[in-house]
Amino acid sequence: MAEKLRPGNGKRIARERIDILFAQAAEWADGDTGRAERCIALARRIAMKQRLRMPKRYRRQFCRTCYGYLVPGRTARVRIQHGKVIVTCLLCRDQRRYPVVKEHNGKV
Repeated sequence: MAEKLRPGNGKRIARERIDILFAQAAEWADGDTGRAERCIALARRIAMKQRLRMPKRYRRQFCRTCYGYLVPGRTARVRIQHGKVIVTCLLCRDQRRYPVVKEHNGKV
């Protein structure tokens, strides 16, 4: 009979793989955007399979509409207006607005 895996082990491995995939996407974003988008797609599938929330630092690195990797100046336009950061995906023209957070005691 097959030995059962510990339940927390899969989630830890999934987080590590997501970290690796986003690091690879950052490396490939300059040259081959197709590979970077594939890394994002794989990371999303791993997170969905393990029922993990994508960490906040990664959620803002890809477009929620077309799942393209966002690089400011190349695939994304970043503007600050009326107390909000407006990120426009240049691939699909989708816009996301995030509030500007003021720094308190060295923490964001």
